[in-house]
Amino acid sequence: MIELDDIEVDNLVPVELRNIGKQEFLDRINELDTPFQNLKKNLGENSVLRHLGILDLKKESLTVKLEVVDKQSPAGLLRGSDGFFEVYTKSYGKQPLVIQGAGAGKQVTARGLLSDIIKVAMTAGQPILR
Repeated sequence: MIELDDIEVDNLVPVELRNIGKQEFLDRINELDTPFQNLKKNLGENSVLRHLGILDLKKESLTVKLEVVDKQSPAGLLRGSDGFFEVYTKSYGKQPLVIQGAGAGKQVTARGLLSDIIKVAMTAGQPILR
């Protein structure tokens, strides 16, 4: 089981801004732009930045980090507050099942995802509760 403390999060705040007071942080907030401008400047023509959570059940790990992804990938095609899940299984091989939709906060997103999973399971004729 993955606990909250087990989640590895790549901190987007530069080290020199992490342990300063609120006012100094606000005074220096423009310094947050430089690393992102450098990342964007070095992106390939067909790449975009996305903040992703990656759950690996085999390794029992959850990582949250900024990733460079292809513009035509499911993550690259996201717009606005949309969210998505890629589900890799033995059945699908290297081609994941992608569930995508509007993100509207954690409760609405969770309810929508659960509803979609139940609909898929019912359509496939699989029991969803045991």
